[in-house]
Amino acid sequence: MRELYSKQDTLALRRKHIGPSCKVFFAADPVKIVRAQRQYMFDERGDRYLDCINNVAHVGHCHPEVVKAALEQMEALNTNSRFLHDNIVEYARRLSATLPEKLSVCYFTNSGCLNRSEANDLALRLARQFRGHQDVITLDHAYHGHLSSLIEISPYKFRKGKDVKKEFVHVAPAPDTYRGKYREDHADPANAYADEVKEIIEKAHNSGRKIAAFIAESMQSCGGQIIPPAGYFQKVAEYVHRAGGVFIADEVQVGFGRVGKHFWSFQMQGEDFVPDIVTMGKPMGNGHPMACVVTTKEIAEAFSSSGMEYFNTYGGNPVSSAIGLAVLNIIENEDLQGNATRVGDYLTELLNKQKAKHTLIGDIRGIGLFIGIDLVKDRQERTPATDEAQHVIYKMKEKRVLLSADGPHRNVLKIKPPMCFTEEDAKFMVDQLDEILTVLEEAIGAKSESVISENTPCRAKMPNEARSELLGEGASDPRENPGQKRNGLCTDKHSLLSKRLKT
Repeated sequence: MRELYSKQDTLALRRKHIGPSCKVFFAADPVKIVRAQRQYMFDERGDRYLDCINNVAHVGHCHPEVVKAALEQMEALNTNSRFLHDNIVEYARRLSATLPEKLSVCYFTNSGCLNRSEANDLALRLARQFRGHQDVITLDHAYHGHLSSLIEISPYKFRKGKDVKKEFVHVAPAPDTYRGKYREDHADPANAYADEVKEIIEKAHNSGRKIAAFIAESMQSCGGQIIPPAGYFQKVAEYVHRAGGVFIADEVQVGFGRVGKHFWSFQMQGEDFVPDIVTMGKPMGNGHPMACVVTTKEIAEAFSSSGMEYFNTYGGNPVSSAIGLAVLNIIENEDLQGNATRVGDYLTELLNKQKAKHTLIGDIRGIGLFIGIDLVKDRQERTPATDEAQHVIYKMKEKRVLLSADGPHRNVLKIKPPMCFTEEDAKFMVDQLDEILTVLEEAIGAKSESVISENTPCRAKMPNEARSELLGEGASDPRENPGQKRNGLCTDKHSLLSKRLKT
């Protein structure tokens, strides 16, 4: 595909015209992608990258059936969703069929990364209208969207900036059994974490406040690929319902069969757990902007009783609905849930072998094609290896594998590729990771002074615009602590980030 600009000019124009808060992946050395196919992305030079990041291109980049559905419907009609059309009702029927029976009423939204925001903002409106309550319980490190109403309930965001927690927001501990308050050696972590929510509700009630909703990703993504312990959601739902609130399951990152054995991640908790509201987005349109809120008839009728009409010009429009239907067909016809299970199990097996080999790997967690690799400086202390994680994702990029790091400490390597990811892809990714970790650990073991001194220049220093990515939104900048020093990322295969890697 012909480029309008050179990579250098594209970067210059981005710096000039795109808001500085809009970060790019690999800010120290961005990748310019010009085309993609299935699980691969190609830069302007034609170099192929294995995409382990894009949970948006759910059934594979530029899937021909998705492209065909969009083109055919676009050629026939695309219009305001207030007109009667078969696509929206057919999609709502098909989508509802994947969910528990009581979740049957759909509200469609749209628009890029904002699709999550629109969906979750609407979910909050539904919850607050239902009983007339206002307060929301969220999980620590949670992220639910960019709208002001969602920044307020996203500790991942409001604790990093100048925003302060609002009085109506209550933060419960993330149900993290590896690094959290109650770990895998606790007799009953599910109930222990749920009791934290119960205590929050009691304190809120004692202050005269009323709980409208508990909201959580079915598996926390930005929180560091956290898998809630079995039974946690059931117990939380019991406490929240008793308080007159509703349970909102955010499936924007983890729905549509990504976990393999189930279509929705909340279903891993068992058939006895059904949320009151489910929000979904990103994978729905395979890159086309669309999202949805699905709820019960009772909650929908309470929302309607307010007298305020809900209207979204493009939500559920004919083209979006046609694309959504194509995605559902592909998931079924290509057995992508089965693929997620097979490849995910294989990948987890390979990674656990790497854990046995590499001391930097503290934990492997996940299910299907949603996996996290928690890197640590010390396994006993579980000290987050933030610098090392950033080093790894850059070195992986050099090997043409695209990964990202997230979690409160930016030390968890996130794996959430297109669902067409293969066992060969998994093997290739793990082999590259093995090589990088081997070199890194050898350098650490050699007491980095003998490998690289504080004064040895790296070929690629860390530019200022990259610091927010490399440090993470919550990590402290060593420039604020004169007692700490940090070198830039080195591009030499056998070099280290800094002397700090040995501590």
